[in-house]
Amino acid sequence: MAARPVVEVRGLWKSFGDKEALRGVDLKLHDGETLVVLGPSGCGKSVLLKHVIGLMEPDRGSIIVEGRDLSGLSQAELNEIRQKFGMVFQGAALFDSMTVGDNVALPLREHRGMKGERLSALVEEKLELVGLKGISSLRPAELSGGMKKRVALARAIALDPDIILYDEPTTGLDPVMAEQINELIRSTQRKLNASSIVVTHDLHSACFTGDMVALMDEGRIAFYGTTDELTTTENEAVRNFIARGHPAATGAPGGSGAGPACADDPFA
Repeated sequence: MAARPVVEVRGLWKSFGDKEALRGVDLKLHDGETLVVLGPSGCGKSVLLKHVIGLMEPDRGSIIVEGRDLSGLSQAELNEIRQKFGMVFQGAALFDSMTVGDNVALPLREHRGMKGERLSALVEEKLELVGLKGISSLRPAELSGGMKKRVALARAIALDPDIILYDEPTTGLDPVMAEQINELIRSTQRKLNASSIVVTHDLHSACFTGDMVALMDEGRIAFYGTTDELTTTENEAVRNFIARGHPAATGAPGGSGAGPACADDPFA
């Protein structure tokens, strides 16, 4: 019998006024898997992510997280479920008034009541895991865009979550830094054996980081398959996505932990 999905989205619908943001979305995330939700701006990717973490309620359909339906849960029960997630926001969402160390320490203080040397040691451990050893005293304003993303990931994994969510992790970064973030997503999955959902409009990032890819188009899942299937499909929605000028995968540079890199990409 197949293992139960870590996250399952069933028949999800969501409208804002006359705008249908999600139109019957079905998806599954399995243990240890990275699922990329790919698509242009405005297709419903971020709305889907907010439903998965319980920040929005669907008009119809359901979200099942580790066997629990989020529909009808109390606020306390939702907060318990949310601690299974780590979230890396599009703009990093660091608190400028706090040091790097305090940003990473925040969920540990709030949810675990940690303090003192134990807290400091764990903060340094998480920063080292994302390649930022020894910067806990710096402020976010002193960091590059890529470093901010790494700090955001360190904060996201502070509570050792089962599931990590990434909202447009490479947006606003130059190609070299974006590649480093892609590699970090793969290496984090390998080190922590976490299940991940990566929301992106970048096809190269999707091919590099993903095990499975879902292409969203006008609130629906227009394609679902492996990265190899993505780059060989005749699916009209995939072809249209490329034709609209979205960056094609051209094969990722080598490196430890790299996932499928679409090296034979017919779109390149």
